[in-house]
Amino acid sequence: MAEKEMSFLEHLEELRWHLIRSFLAIFFVAILIFIFINVVFNEVLLAHLKPDFLTYRFFCKAFSSIGIDTDFCTVEFKQTLQALNPTQQLMTAIWSSLILGFVVAFPYVLWEIWRFIAPGLLENERKKSRGFIFIASLLFFLGILFSYYVIIPMSVYFFYNFSIAETIQNNFKLEAYISLVTNTLIGVALFFELPILIYFLSKIGLLSPEFLKKYRKHALVLVLILSAIITPPDIASQVIVAVPIMFLYEIGIHISKFVIKKEQKNVEKSPRV
Repeated sequence: MAEKEMSFLEHLEELRWHLIRSFLAIFFVAILIFIFINVVFNEVLLAHLKPDFLTYRFFCKAFSSIGIDTDFCTVEFKQTLQALNPTQQLMTAIWSSLILGFVVAFPYVLWEIWRFIAPGLLENERKKSRGFIFIASLLFFLGILFSYYVIIPMSVYFFYNFSIAETIQNNFKLEAYISLVTNTLIGVALFFELPILIYFLSKIGLLSPEFLKKYRKHALVLVLILSAIITPPDIASQVIVAVPIMFLYEIGIHISKFVIKKEQKNVEKSPRV
């Protein structure tokens, strides 16, 4: 049975309800997180300030095993975070809960987006796109894990220990620290969606494997610049961030090639008038 065509206003109404359900999912997860906010802060958001954090212990063992002395074996964070106004802790807790709510509810938000787009797809396109939610969610959470266990520990360690003069003391605001953590989590996770973005841009004809190969060096420079923004300003950190992103870029080239070939086959198979 053919589906009833919807007017522009009906599409807007449908989109509105998808957005409402997505926001409600994020809101309910955020409420649950807020209920356990003390545990979330102590065990998750502030965990990088603990000397025995997994990443510091790993770097300590890794460098020590090859005979290199490293400060990761004697990590110390003597400074405490400051809340400079009466409402800052509460507002930071609320904002952090909403951001983490979005992270946890991300697969559901994608599902709502797919439900809105799916009616406009052909039956065979719907079947092939069902894996989109799983793949996009997988890439997103891989980005979350990579930023949480690699990027954020390096950033926290660098900024806490960086000093240009002994008379200057680092006293960081709670809001600034949590913003560093949450912005890095979301930013790197979205970076990891690069293959999905390349797939859709290739699907609609805006990207091709030839274009991606031609501008590979430009992409590398751009990635290094963005890596320098979200990581400590040292070469090692930039390389650690850039390598997986460029790996995803290379995967994107093969994805684009696959999409273009498939589109060309579909054109050849379609009946000519």
